[in-house]
Amino acid sequence: MDTNDAAARLEALGNPTRLSLFRALVKAGHGGLSVGECQQRLAIAQSTLSFHLKALIHAGLVTQERQSRTLICRANFDLMNALVGFLVDECCVDERCRTAASDAA
Repeated sequence: MDTNDAAARLEALGNPTRLSLFRALVKAGHGGLSVGECQQRLAIAQSTLSFHLKALIHAGLVTQERQSRTLICRANFDLMNALVGFLVDECCVDERCRTAASDAA
């Protein structure tokens, strides 16, 4: 993942409603939630939910699958883990350099 991809995905999560929706889907696990269940849990209008779902789907963070007449929404766990990995991959790297330099002195 590059910086532009990460920024676009973080931007999608930067809205409180979208973040709440994504967290609800993460809590639901791999089984996901129907659009109706998402609407109930967030207590928002269908049009508002559709707007926010579209942004998360466009960012790749959420997928939808039709099961008969029901749309099931799921968090994209692989992409979520890649995004978290991007954020922490170089955690404290510079600190280790300073520690190694002071150990050498």
